[in-house]
Amino acid sequence: MDYLAAMRVFVRVVERGSMSAAARDLGIGQPAVSERIERLEAQLGARLLRRNTRSISLTDAGAGFYERSKAAIEAADEALREVRKDLPLRGSVRIAAPHGLGETVLPALLLRLRRECPQLRIDLVLNDRVVDPVTEGVDVSLRLGGPGEGHFVARKLGHVRRVLVASPDYLERHGEPATPDDLVRHPFARVSGLFNNGRLTLRTAQRRTVAAVIDTVLSVSHGRPLHALLLGGAAIGVLQEPVCREDLAAGRLRRVLPEFAVPGFDLHVLYGADKPAPQRIKTVVALLQKELPALV
Repeated sequence: MDYLAAMRVFVRVVERGSMSAAARDLGIGQPAVSERIERLEAQLGARLLRRNTRSISLTDAGAGFYERSKAAIEAADEALREVRKDLPLRGSVRIAAPHGLGETVLPALLLRLRRECPQLRIDLVLNDRVVDPVTEGVDVSLRLGGPGEGHFVARKLGHVRRVLVASPDYLERHGEPATPDDLVRHPFARVSGLFNNGRLTLRTAQRRTVAAVIDTVLSVSHGRPLHALLLGGAAIGVLQEPVCREDLAAGRLRRVLPEFAVPGFDLHVLYGADKPAPQRIKTVVALLQKELPALV
């Protein structure tokens, strides 16, 4: 029995969640996929999958075999690629990113990655908390702020600017703040976890900092609803500049106190450091390092 070929079928079934989807990906019939899984289980003397009419799930033995199979396939592909440089990249890359960047900047990069590496599977996970690439099951993590501590490689990609904004409608109805002290008289909207102390740090062109008091009336879990609320004229708030760049250019949002800057965040890409990174990880990181600095 060709165990490596059987492992490829098994891994694809697990990752696609069904034999029919795996069969389409592999270009073979569903009965052939089912037969190969059954033969693999018979050879191993263990049940790998629980099957019912709606779903497939891993047994305990299957979960362990999946991880080992995935590592074996990756090692085999890497060994072949050392000799055959023309072989296409295969496998999957799981990327974690903040909502703002993931919704505005990353789609164009992922489209390019798909064109260049059509056999590479990409899983993009968006959330605004810190995701460790070693402990949380991702291959590549984009992190705003300091890289933190951990057993990973961190590469700085650039700096994400932030801007204090409001809609023209809001400013017409409520007036425009003239100084940082005026902000406390305006409703403020923010992402949960930011500006918890009721202060917004602003910086002058001469690098002098001002801690402006704010009155938070709206707090949301991530940036998309905040963006919508500010466009709708609900309050004044801070957005990452890539998120609202088009709105500022089109006049849908206006900068508030434009002579002051809101300190931004450094952007890092993180990936595991336990062993030499597979080529698919190196390719994704190289693309991010090349393209993201200009986009943010």
